[in-house]
Amino acid sequence: MPQSLTRSPTFRPLLRVRNTSIDGNQKIAQSLSGIKGVGRRFAQAVLRVAGYDEEMRAGNLSDKDITKLETIIQNPLQYGIPVWMVNRQKDLRTGANLHISGTDVDLLLKMDIDRMKRTRSWKGVRHHLNLKVRGQRTRTTGRSGLIVGVVRKKKGQAVQQGKKAETPAKEGKKEKKGKKEEAGEVPTE
Repeated sequence: MPQSLTRSPTFRPLLRVRNTSIDGNQKIAQSLSGIKGVGRRFAQAVLRVAGYDEEMRAGNLSDKDITKLETIIQNPLQYGIPVWMVNRQKDLRTGANLHISGTDVDLLLKMDIDRMKRTRSWKGVRHHLNLKVRGQRTRTTGRSGLIVGVVRKKKGQAVQQGKKAETPAKEGKKEKKGKKEEAGEVPTE
């Protein structure tokens, strides 16, 4: 049986990497993709740069290995990972290519949305109104509130209300004709 699949005496079933708990029973690439901001392809690239076997279980990593992986995840460009793999290219504040992971993803997303709201961009206005941002339909979906679905009237009530609504409108028109005739005007019909 290969060394990478066996459990060592220092095996840990739960690890902390970038302030995220990851499963030690999974393979390293799969468990690293559990960190927010790290996908499967990025995790594979990090493991290739670090020189670890992708088939090894994450619980077999030592503290030294974990710190090495964390530094590569924080600064991927310094270790030879290409620019197109980072998730924040040309950051608006710094202009640098960064890779954001962990809790920083949520923080920067909130800051970006607040910036859009502050500048009153179209996306910011849509976020502010709690509407869909990316051009989806809003006629039937994305509704919020207590009413669900379309409320329909019963057939008997709709017919009775329709008759009531028609009679006053017709009488109103007849009254207007009568007033014009009384004023001496001849209706043109």
